[in-house]
Amino acid sequence: MYQLSREEKGKYWILYILLDGMVSFLFYRSWIAFLVGMPGVVVFLKQQKKELIKRQKKRLEEEFLMGMRSVSSALAAGYSVENAFSEGLVQIRKLYGEEALICREFAYIERMLRLNDTLESLLLDFGERSGVEDIQSFGEVFSVAKRSGGDLNAIIRNTISIISQKTEVQQEIEVCLAAKKMEQTIMSGIPFFILGYVGLTSPEFLEGLYHTGIGVLIMTGCFGIYLAAFFLGRYFVRIEV
Repeated sequence: MYQLSREEKGKYWILYILLDGMVSFLFYRSWIAFLVGMPGVVVFLKQQKKELIKRQKKRLEEEFLMGMRSVSSALAAGYSVENAFSEGLVQIRKLYGEEALICREFAYIERMLRLNDTLESLLLDFGERSGVEDIQSFGEVFSVAKRSGGDLNAIIRNTISIISQKTEVQQEIEVCLAAKKMEQTIMSGIPFFILGYVGLTSPEFLEGLYHTGIGVLIMTGCFGIYLAAFFLGRYFVRIEV
């Protein structure tokens, strides 16, 4: 879950108003179009929230990897698995700070263990709340191994290996797609640049497309095609591992 702060809401409201104003001016030259487009801010905020959730999940997965490395080191030093999480919390606090997502989760686990809650149930709950597939899988495997007396240190090492490989592959993909993402961003701005340039240098050329029924339909169709191409382009450059 993610709650937008006042600053974030203000930033995205201003951004949407600017985008709505630019589209209304370049495609319609109308305040009515601007007002008609304003309800779209609800969808825009939801989309931005989804992107922030994805970033938060990615950050949590990276922090979880470091947390598991700290726990694995503590287990190798002879700590019990419950105490290993407490020791791991000490290490990741030094690395990320008290307010990091993984520090808050490990602190919660440590606090609940003192209240005689079981580690496997806490990890299962952590995985379910996080929505991160790797954390969910780890919680399920850890729970089975804990009940059956499996090698917990080996499971944690295997988890570290899997997440590390996944992270490396994702980073390689992002490097390969970086140029394409930049091209897609530039191409997305070209239609607005063309409309702005033609409207500034030869306004009579586009006059027939504004304030007439057929003109509004044509510009609406063009804008619809642009949106379809924009989202299709974003879909092509988004590859999840």
